[in-house]
Amino acid sequence: MAPPAALFNSKVPDPSCFMRDIHRCQFPQHFVFGTATSAYQVEGAVKEGGRGRSVWDTFSYTPGKIADGSNGDIAVDQYHRYQEDVNLIAGMGFDAYRFSIAWPRIIPDGLTKEANKEGIAYYNRLINSLISQGIEPYATLYHWDLPQALQDSFGGWISRDIVKHFVAYAEVCFAAFGDRVKNWITLNEPHQFSVNGYGTGNHAPGRCSQRSISPAGNSSTEPYLAAHHALLAHAGAVSVYRKNFQAKQGGRIGMACDCQWAEPLTSSLEDKAAAQRRLEFQLSWYLDPIFFGDYPAIMRKHVGDRLPRFTSVEIKELRGSVDFVGINHYTSKFATPGPPATDPSDFFQDQQVSLTVEREGSIIGDRAASEWLFIVPWGLQKVLHWITERYNKPPIILTENGMDDHNVNTASLGDSLNDTKRIYYYQTYLSAVLQAIREGADVRGYFAWSLLDNFEWNMGYSKRFGFYYVDYSNGLKRHAKSSALWFKNFLNPRKDDILQTD
Repeated sequence: MAPPAALFNSKVPDPSCFMRDIHRCQFPQHFVFGTATSAYQVEGAVKEGGRGRSVWDTFSYTPGKIADGSNGDIAVDQYHRYQEDVNLIAGMGFDAYRFSIAWPRIIPDGLTKEANKEGIAYYNRLINSLISQGIEPYATLYHWDLPQALQDSFGGWISRDIVKHFVAYAEVCFAAFGDRVKNWITLNEPHQFSVNGYGTGNHAPGRCSQRSISPAGNSSTEPYLAAHHALLAHAGAVSVYRKNFQAKQGGRIGMACDCQWAEPLTSSLEDKAAAQRRLEFQLSWYLDPIFFGDYPAIMRKHVGDRLPRFTSVEIKELRGSVDFVGINHYTSKFATPGPPATDPSDFFQDQQVSLTVEREGSIIGDRAASEWLFIVPWGLQKVLHWITERYNKPPIILTENGMDDHNVNTASLGDSLNDTKRIYYYQTYLSAVLQAIREGADVRGYFAWSLLDNFEWNMGYSKRFGFYYVDYSNGLKRHAKSSALWFKNFLNPRKDDILQTD
């Protein structure tokens, strides 16, 4: 299952090999272009419409957890302004919109099977509005906003009890929206909510072994438990969908995993092995059980008994439980062997990989606002090839890709809208996608993150990923950035209609 040796070389491609004069017509005829958001990041209205409390409500209200002390109570108010935002999506010419359904808006306490009618009505309005303008809805069932009651009752994702509750919630959504939603994503980035929610304490519910950060948690075991139960919940939801809904509704279902590319720091066998380990701990942790029936062998070796095991029944349900692979990709790093793990170990030590962005005095790419995000388009091309080779050319949808700017309060509006670096990012990353397709990857869609500036989790509103600048001090007014105009022209190179900006 090792990838082609050609992917793991020590030569960094010349950025000039990526086209900047690129248009939608160069992609396959039925290729889908969309943009994306998630419920807690954009909706707001956390105490309206019968919505229950989520772990992110609790986490963001905890002093010191969010960089700027903010929360998602209002966010960018898409709950009330969804029609305006749908108009923006249509105005740019996107084919699709990926949004998430807030679990506590559908089943407020997460425990009962009785759906919240007001929550159902809200998403019906959003979905119907999208369809009325020819925009295909792509619905994510879980984008991190776990009902707080499930965390309080049995520990959330670290308990097997979560599986039955997630499946029950998913079934409600399939029944309510599946006549119009034909593209489902069960989980968004289980790697992130497992490791950061239960390993580092940086995301809700904020558990880890370090008592100065969290009063409870075990970083050595809980991320693996959370990931294991997330996979079982995914498989259970897919099983229900295929058994009771898919044939009649005619949809498809997958999962969105995040993956940075890991490039060997040098051409040494040790660095190549470290890069491979990094990819397997990051992405194959979730995809290997789905395609091969178990976790990667290297994880079994390094994690040992802390890595749960699947029963024969669970393996049968897991295998083949995606109609497409969703990939969220932003950046890449160099990899080299790290120090041996200590006892007790954690997810990062278990990998025995050190990551860096510098090699021979050169940085891997220009940096965006976030300290982890560097512009490395060739990394996306390699990720797509790696997935294609390891999993025998599965259908792939790029479910997230984008970059951020700093939220600079002293900047003029004109300066904030002139996001030329983001334009370069999209030009080169889309070129990388196109090259991967031409070389055999079965990529069928691309979703740019994000439609709007929004609440960026533990970074609050300090970072801006949007095509549309949201004026947080002036009624959340939306303003089109230069990247919105560029992307509109990319999607509609022969149209000269006016982009809606207000």
